[in-house]
Amino acid sequence: MLSAFPSRRRRRPIRRVHSSSPSCNPDRPASRALGPNKATYNDDILDTWVGIGSQIDGLGHLGVEHVYYNGNKLADFADPNGLKKLGIEKVPPIVTRGVLLDMAAYYNTDIVKEGTAFNVKEIDEVAKKQGVEIRQGDVVIFHTGWLSLIGKDDKRYSAGEPGLGVEGARYLTSKGVVAIGADTWALEVLPFESKNVFEVHQILLAMNGTYILENMDTAALAKDKGYEFLFVLGQPRWTGGVQAMINPIAIR
Repeated sequence: MLSAFPSRRRRRPIRRVHSSSPSCNPDRPASRALGPNKATYNDDILDTWVGIGSQIDGLGHLGVEHVYYNGNKLADFADPNGLKKLGIEKVPPIVTRGVLLDMAAYYNTDIVKEGTAFNVKEIDEVAKKQGVEIRQGDVVIFHTGWLSLIGKDDKRYSAGEPGLGVEGARYLTSKGVVAIGADTWALEVLPFESKNVFEVHQILLAMNGTYILENMDTAALAKDKGYEFLFVLGQPRWTGGVQAMINPIAIR
């Protein structure tokens, strides 16, 4: 199960859940129960940054000098009320073959060291070792053990990470995968391999339309050696959204 995992990125996210029930909102007077059956209720209004926990990056998230996927220029589709194009609501439900690449096992460690890049050599060697083939239409997810730092060493977790390298990003997109993810907060290796900033994001999102999955909870799959599975995701359809908090499921 690639369950949602509340987490921090570079700072603690602000999360406010407001109840709209008069009975528990100190700013509103209590009201009478509804109807002869005296029905009362609680409800929510969520005020939060959506780039938290297990998440999907939509195609409007990151571009190249204000040009995004399919040549869309930021000035033509950005709006304070949400993206006019490339919104997260355009992402279809994803039901496809999933492949887990256990990088922690490859490096014989519980947590892969920050700054470790996964490129063609590493990807091919892990796939061969696990006896799996990466195919067109797959969702590929890396297990690094990085997520286990949350609550134990938050500073290290936020400062860097192991992850997908530029060569590896081009390699996987050439295979036609649908999405690439990891149990890290940005998927790509940090520190970066060069002076370029979030180049892997650019290759995946802006240049190829490949979705990014971050903070995937991969520990159980890795423990069970669940290297192939059915990946199922129906993300929130927030009109004009850039990202979404998700709870994907791996079925074996």
